[in-house]
Amino acid sequence: MSPLEAEALDFVRALIRIDSVNTGDAATIGDGETRAALFVQAQLEEVGYETVLVEPRPGRASVVARLAGSDPDAGALVAHAHLDVVPVDAADWTHPPFGAEIHDGVLYGRGAVDMKNFAGMLLAIARSFRRDGIVPRRDLIFAFFADEEAGGVWGARWIVQNRPELFAGATEALSEVGGFSIPLPGDRRAYLVATAEKGVSTATITARGRAAHGSRPTADNAVVRLARAVGAVGAHTFPVVRTATLERFVETWERAGGRFGDLGFAASLIDAGMRNTASPTVLAAGGKANVIPASASATLDVRIVPGQHDAVRAELAEVVGDDVEVTWARDIEAIESPVDAPLVDVLQRAIGAEDPEGVVVPYLLPASTDNKHLSRLGIRGYGFVPLRVPADFDVFGQFHAADERVPVDALHFGTRVTARILREA
Repeated sequence: MSPLEAEALDFVRALIRIDSVNTGDAATIGDGETRAALFVQAQLEEVGYETVLVEPRPGRASVVARLAGSDPDAGALVAHAHLDVVPVDAADWTHPPFGAEIHDGVLYGRGAVDMKNFAGMLLAIARSFRRDGIVPRRDLIFAFFADEEAGGVWGARWIVQNRPELFAGATEALSEVGGFSIPLPGDRRAYLVATAEKGVSTATITARGRAAHGSRPTADNAVVRLARAVGAVGAHTFPVVRTATLERFVETWERAGGRFGDLGFAASLIDAGMRNTASPTVLAAGGKANVIPASASATLDVRIVPGQHDAVRAELAEVVGDDVEVTWARDIEAIESPVDAPLVDVLQRAIGAEDPEGVVVPYLLPASTDNKHLSRLGIRGYGFVPLRVPADFDVFGQFHAADERVPVDALHFGTRVTARILREA
């Protein structure tokens, strides 16, 4: 284990031990994010960085620092991680969620994958570059954000809106969700890079009928009508949309010897990025068992492939039928970065230096990251936290899960690869 790898592991464990749970409810959020940000700030300033601590609300702090590169004409690269984590139910965990314990070569803890692992790597690499006098080709902006797990309202989104100068000159960004290995035939590995992210919207479908006494069933029952519509949404499969990202995924995957129909545990992740999706998540109807309500509604979590904003609305209206009303609330646009950017070639070279037969494969992330907020400044985002893991280890399956964990040697691998990327990007 090199000194860099050892320091990265120490920082990952130290950050996990800081309980920075983000419940999304201002009344129940403590100061964990600020304590984590202060820890990061102290480590950066110890080696000479000038840092900016941004705390738009008490307890919701982020830290940003910049390292000058050798080419002033090259666009800056933002390397970022979020310091908040989702809540835990400790009773579901085999090991303490904030203990950062290592058992049989595996690190357990909330944030081990999402995403204090990358925060610890970036912190160690930033210190190493400064301490050893390493000058990267382009400016590096190290950002450690609050509030990603609740949409970045007091983190990346707030900073982009109120402190955009912190990202002056930046053209690309590197963060979650990607970089982890999935198996290819012949004991080889593919490493996914998220070159696009689906858009996020919320739809409410509402059925209306006639209020009546529960003892006299009616043919005009809003709950029944809503149930049919929800069932139709659940049974509906949206068609595949052949985006540039999907085209490159298929091309690269098959050229590497993979079969499209044999993706294993990664199949659901890839499939979700190939098409629009709508998941019923909240139902609301009535308030008394003996009253047939006049209306019933369901909330749908809708994820939208780039370029499909209007198409998904038209298709969903057709699925639920004319007798059910559809209204739309928030709408976060999808993002898509070039699949043939020089940065992707840098990722491939960095992986190849550690895993000569490893192949970097673009894919479309069905979820969201802080790259969406940075995109408002024209910054193209890529999801790539390199982790070489055993063939049966589902990294994406660790996100928000009990007993969240990561192999320690995967963290060492990720530290080495990320350091190479940031030097050469």
